[in-house]
Amino acid sequence: MDIERYATYGENDQGGVTRPSFSPADIEVRQLFIEEIKEMGLEVTIDGAANIWGKYKGTGKKRGSIVIGSHLDSVPNGGKYDGPLGVLMAKEIVKRLIESNIRLDHDIEIVSFTAEESNDFNLSTFGSRSFVGRLTVEMLQDARDLKGARLSDELKKVNGGLDKFKMMKNMHSDKLAFIELHIEQGQRLESANIPMAVINNVVGTYRSTVKVIGQSNHSGTTMMQHRKDALTASSEMILAVERYCQGQGDVVGTVGKLVVSPNAANIIPGQIDFILEVRAEKTETIQQALEAIQKIWQEIASRREVKIQQEVFLDQKPVVLDHDIVTSLVETARDMNEPCLILPSMAVHDAAHMASVTKSAMVFVKSIDGKSHCPEEYSQPEDIEKAGNLILKGIINLDRILSMKSYNFQ
Repeated sequence: MDIERYATYGENDQGGVTRPSFSPADIEVRQLFIEEIKEMGLEVTIDGAANIWGKYKGTGKKRGSIVIGSHLDSVPNGGKYDGPLGVLMAKEIVKRLIESNIRLDHDIEIVSFTAEESNDFNLSTFGSRSFVGRLTVEMLQDARDLKGARLSDELKKVNGGLDKFKMMKNMHSDKLAFIELHIEQGQRLESANIPMAVINNVVGTYRSTVKVIGQSNHSGTTMMQHRKDALTASSEMILAVERYCQGQGDVVGTVGKLVVSPNAANIIPGQIDFILEVRAEKTETIQQALEAIQKIWQEIASRREVKIQQEVFLDQKPVVLDHDIVTSLVETARDMNEPCLILPSMAVHDAAHMASVTKSAMVFVKSIDGKSHCPEEYSQPEDIEKAGNLILKGIINLDRILSMKSYNFQ
């Protein structure tokens, strides 16, 4: 595979890869990918969101495409595998079909989605969300990054464009199924000593900004019993999130961003701003967690004489992936005599958005030490090979069952 070669684009002196979308390194790696799939004989299309599609034509006996892929962009100082593994494995699978002179009845498409990772436009999973219609021209026409660059201009640099967004809706009917290969980014597979998993759903994600308002005062002259310390109150609130989620098993809670004001050594903190995130497989589980956390927080606020203000800015519902494809992939793994778990994805991926327009599923490959979004990110070649073979044999099986009259692919 080309993992090492592609990782040189955006390679930094910390041993990681920094390749945000529309950066020079991203533009270079996009061009490399386009050239390579053209050399393979694939028909290349770049849509309005600058997603790159490469089509390996089938026999023409059956309509539509089976799509495999992921993304090529990376987080700052990220790893080699998150995203590129799915795209490059898709390329390897199609290359194997070509070299073996195998042409399926459906077309097979590779896709590299634009800007899956968080970026300066604050538009993560940009390519897939745009493709399925969740991001519109009206929503994006004034979008700028932190340096003031217009998204519309950046898209044109990579042969996309807001004027081409209409074409994406017309492409939906051709996509019969989508399968995304991704590293797990966790330790469930490693703990079970299983190389891969089929993903049956993507968790919901709730995020809110939280403002804890106490009272700033002199750190030396204000006695402990007279303090309204927003930081100590916030600390207790954050620990309450951890304690609750540790006791549930199927929900995770995080406070990953914290701003202290006035943030001086000799002043009692008067205000803390932080972001609460809760993820779980079911909406009701998230709601139960939030209700329990809020109850504890109100007790802390009352006891410590602080005020809490909150504003929800993300309430993303869980996504159930396609039962038929999940079942087919699990049966394919069984036929291969390879162990395979069925797991939920605790992070949002392009497959979650593609599920709104086509049958969608994912395959995870084991991550060593569960590391991701860092230079140490690693999956073993033998595990990657097993996951790749699962998808290869899986799409061959899908090529057959998608055309069955009893198989409902609407």
